[in-house]
Amino acid sequence: MELIKSQPKPRIRGERIYNGMPARELGSEGWHKPWSGGNGGNCLEAMKLADGRIAVRQSTDPDGPALIYTSAEMTAFIEGAKAGEADFLLS
Repeated sequence: MELIKSQPKPRIRGERIYNGMPARELGSEGWHKPWSGGNGGNCLEAMKLADGRIAVRQSTDPDGPALIYTSAEMTAFIEGAKAGEADFLLS
């Protein structure tokens, strides 16, 4: 008898991924803390979705809402932050 390896199920199969959806609906695997500081573990977590978009959630509220960004939106944000365009958020 041959054993068949089961394939991982796609995240929320057949359901729409949308901005503000409960992050738990995206599953618990695949979330990363791309940056972290001396803030006691209060970090953002990000996940790259199968369609190339990026989901972001608050690490202290993993069941809370997920913000969904396109790759272009995330690239613009990161490049702008690197260029100092978000420095006003720190003052």
